[in-house]
Amino acid sequence: MLMNSLLLAAHVIGAVVWVGGMFAAYVCLRPATGAMEPPLRLKLWRDFFAKFLPWVWVSVLLLLGSGYWMMFASFGGFKGAPLYINLMQLLGLVMTGLFVWLFHGPWLKFKRAADAQQFPVAAGHLGRIRQIIAVNLPLGLLVVVIGATGRYWG
Repeated sequence: MLMNSLLLAAHVIGAVVWVGGMFAAYVCLRPATGAMEPPLRLKLWRDFFAKFLPWVWVSVLLLLGSGYWMMFASFGGFKGAPLYINLMQLLGLVMTGLFVWLFHGPWLKFKRAADAQQFPVAAGHLGRIRQIIAVNLPLGLLVVVIGATGRYWG
């Protein structure tokens, strides 16, 4: 019982950090930086992502580790898991794939361009990061709703 509570707490914290960070970045920070000059705006985004993305890696590990542990402990594995667990798993894996792409593609390219003060190139990669977050954020919010309501579906 205690173990399930700790696993669920780790799972929820991972989701809050990841989805909450994407929400803050996309809905709050992005509009707030719109009027800034490119060098300052791109440096701010570079510093933000340098701090945020390691936390996303921690969140991904927490979510996958705790999620699969709870699925096997509570439902005996994939076959016994109810629909909402399988939906969370599917969407979570899509989100993870998008994050891995964001990190190893646009983020690393953005970071290199920003560090080299190649601001137009950096801005292009930042635009790709924004597009990926524009997909991942609604998926994350949907997963949170599924996780919170799924056990009551019928």
